[in-house]
Amino acid sequence: MPANRLVCQLCLDTGLRIDDALALRTEQLYASRVTVIEKKTKKRRSFTIKKALLAELQAQAGKVYVFEHRDDVNRHRTRQAVFMDLKRAARAFRIKVNFSPHSLRKVYAVELMRKYGDIERVRKALNHDNDIVTAIYAMADIYTASRRRK
Repeated sequence: MPANRLVCQLCLDTGLRIDDALALRTEQLYASRVTVIEKKTKKRRSFTIKKALLAELQAQAGKVYVFEHRDDVNRHRTRQAVFMDLKRAARAFRIKVNFSPHSLRKVYAVELMRKYGDIERVRKALNHDNDIVTAIYAMADIYTASRRRK
């Protein structure tokens, strides 16, 4: 589904958890920086969205939520809908690893670590309190690569 692809792209570009991405309100897309209160941690997080992605998000945004529920415009899409779409895509591309919407956040962490090589910068971007948790995310590709070689 195009909207699910778009929410996945948003998670890849910002490191948002799927629940936080789906809960974005349309009005938030018109500020210079988007600010959310993370559902899991209750922490405040601000970020910018790349212009091209922002334009796509604005074009498909609903009246209330960027990612509307298919049956009710006053609710946002469920994470289960995105999860099922990702699973279908993984099967279609014969991807064997366990892949979920949270994997997108880990990919974001890995890419930041590759780009900057600074665990503290990655920790701040993910809004983590703990470097150890951040290291698990940022080093996920090292673990995965070592398992593939076996």
